[in-house]
Amino acid sequence: MAEGWFRQILRKPKKRHMQPDTNTKDVPEPPSQSSSLPETQESPWVPTPSPADTESRSSDSRWSKTYDVCVCHSEHDLMPVQELVSYLEGEPNGLRCFLHLRDAAPGGAIVSELCQAMGNSHCCVLFITSHFLQDPWCKYQMLQALSEAPGSEGHTIPLLAGLARSEYPPELRFMFYVDGNGLDNGFGKVKKTVWRYRDGDPFGKGPGRDFKGEGHWSA
Repeated sequence: MAEGWFRQILRKPKKRHMQPDTNTKDVPEPPSQSSSLPETQESPWVPTPSPADTESRSSDSRWSKTYDVCVCHSEHDLMPVQELVSYLEGEPNGLRCFLHLRDAAPGGAIVSELCQAMGNSHCCVLFITSHFLQDPWCKYQMLQALSEAPGSEGHTIPLLAGLARSEYPPELRFMFYVDGNGLDNGFGKVKKTVWRYRDGDPFGKGPGRDFKGEGHWSA
């Protein structure tokens, strides 16, 4: 039995040294860890802003000012102006309005109160009537509104009420006005314009832009 075991040891083949195969062209090499990834995988992922983020930015823009709109008018037009303000402040999406005779601080200087309100408002509405054109104080308000944001589209919104186009103030001829002779007296157009300017989109992407003819913005 020991003999048989000894013979098996003698028959055990010796280990052969493997020679490297010189023909390696057809054998693909595994990718190394240092190899670069495709460009689409290397690009960082950029999240798409959610509607909540957009609404948050819009909200931040709105609350950067005390008022959404400052309404300038003649004292003789107080009744129709109160109707305008009631419409702008009404729901849905009510606006924060400054009406001089209603909201000015008692004891405050008239000019200071007006200038402060304009500076703290996203927009200024000029309620232009025959009384407005005849009142030096209204002309001051108009010039002050233009000086608050020169060249800023949408900040000053002229609302022409009961006047012909030829009576439109020459100081405002470079900008469109809202025609107040329509069914809703132009109130709806004014409100949409304030929304867009307040949210950082004066006349571009928002709905409601409807220019008709020259020198006026038809409601």
